[in-house]
Amino acid sequence: MASQPQSPVETIRHSAAHVMAEAVTRIWPGTKVAIGPAIDDGFYYDFQFASPIKDDDLPAIEKEMRRIIQGGAEFKRREVSKAEARTAFAAEPFKLELIEGLEDGSISLYEQDGFVDLCRGPHVANTREIRPDAFKLRSIAGAYWRGDEKRPMLTRIYAYCFSSKADLEAHLKLLEEAEKRDNRRLGKELDLFSTHEEAGPGLIYWHPKGGRFRVELEKWWREEHYANGYEILFTPHIGKSWLWETSGHLGFYKGNMYSPMKIDEDDYYAKPMNCPFHIMIYKSDTRSYRDLPLRWAELGTVYRYERSGVLHGLMRVRGFTQDDAHIICTPEQIEDEILEVLRFSLSMWKTLGFKDIKAYLATKPAESVGEPSRWDQALESLRKAIVKEGLPYEVDEGGGAFYGPKIDLKVKDAIGREWQMTTIQFDFNMSERFQMEYVDADGQHKRPYMVHRALLGSIERFFGVYIEHTGGAFPVWLMPEQAVIIPVASTFDDYAKKVVADLKRQGIRARADLSDARMNAKIRTAQGQKTPYMLVVGQKEQDEGTVAVRFRDGRDQSTMSLADFLARVLARIAEKSLDL
Repeated sequence: MASQPQSPVETIRHSAAHVMAEAVTRIWPGTKVAIGPAIDDGFYYDFQFASPIKDDDLPAIEKEMRRIIQGGAEFKRREVSKAEARTAFAAEPFKLELIEGLEDGSISLYEQDGFVDLCRGPHVANTREIRPDAFKLRSIAGAYWRGDEKRPMLTRIYAYCFSSKADLEAHLKLLEEAEKRDNRRLGKELDLFSTHEEAGPGLIYWHPKGGRFRVELEKWWREEHYANGYEILFTPHIGKSWLWETSGHLGFYKGNMYSPMKIDEDDYYAKPMNCPFHIMIYKSDTRSYRDLPLRWAELGTVYRYERSGVLHGLMRVRGFTQDDAHIICTPEQIEDEILEVLRFSLSMWKTLGFKDIKAYLATKPAESVGEPSRWDQALESLRKAIVKEGLPYEVDEGGGAFYGPKIDLKVKDAIGREWQMTTIQFDFNMSERFQMEYVDADGQHKRPYMVHRALLGSIERFFGVYIEHTGGAFPVWLMPEQAVIIPVASTFDDYAKKVVADLKRQGIRARADLSDARMNAKIRTAQGQKTPYMLVVGQKEQDEGTVAVRFRDGRDQSTMSLADFLARVLARIAEKSLDL
């Protein structure tokens, strides 16, 4: 079995996985071993234990791993025949199954310290190359053998692993920060959204504060789309089976669609995509080349089945609203249209505070539809747009869909994590399936080009990413509650109410905290809710018509006239400023 190219840290992780498997089988003889690959921040290994193990057992495994590492055993590789491999793993059912899928002449074993594993490699030369202070066992989880829920449930042990102690510590610090920013945690603390297993997992309930954020975001989204030449559509949530048969979804996407409902003897499906509905609107009239391009956008709610095990807060859900659009144009228009979409997307991301953005250009896969010349033109249009915008990019060879190439934009958040968000996707499939046409200048009926485009991805997932990027401290223009007025004593409640009324008349989202809590407790509560401005008012402020402004970011308190404060906040909102 030929060795696969790996980075040095991947080789360390792969080798450490073997050491963990050795440690586990020493502590629990008779444990069956399955697979143990390297992953982005470490490795895992799957086992079948005679009886369950617990997180409390992880320190013992770590201790045994360090003992093995310090022993300095060599990793020795040897190639064997299929028959020899079967003999070596006669007591290991999962390895035997893997062996049956291999060919003679392509099987290799690795051995260290008497432990033998089926593996392509490569590995470090000696166990001492694995730093004993640069790995940490992370958690235990269940995992079906080969991801098949009809196969045995195995125990998966995850580990972090790096080439140095400093790298491990930096990663653990990042995880600690990520935990503080987790959208599920902040969603509850800031009262933004909730999920309810008893009412249906993977469905998001937007609370008033989350709803206010969404209203402001969608208002801006619509304004930007109109300004960039789009029209906004609204389409149904369900469609007849004919629609999904024609689009091809029932052929290649049915596993992610919900079961049909019977209406007047016909099967209807909840929509997993908006595109077939937009096509039906296109086909409602004869189109000329003079009508094109058409830029049609929709905040369309769709429904897709996801296994319960992968559902995750706002990031992986079963019902979500796509930030969706379709561009229908002539071949001559496609290059300019792609460039405009890319510019539009970058403008939105920069307004939202994301500066580190990278493009991935996904090319033609082995199986595809559409004429090669159209693929070549589409791919070149995508590449030119990326280059013109000066974006760093990588080529994702074969990563396009079978119906066209695409650009994916990935943004880095405040703590350096990369998120795939924008997609600009060519489609040579739908126009053929639905027989879309336009009449060209020569009087001939021709197929238009069609581009699927999502800038934010989905409103739910974007909200999750943005919560974690900002830590819930949204820019003022998106903040559900922009100011809290805090009287120093109840005798100033009326002035606090007056300030609230003045702010609300100017469109500022404000309230007065008239609770019985002490002033400092009210300030701490507002800070915990990430409120941008806390306006403290007492005798001096009442007499002079001012407010003592405390800022969310902890800067020094500043006393302003109410007019000056209003001017400041309204300017920040109008500019979509990221600053307070």
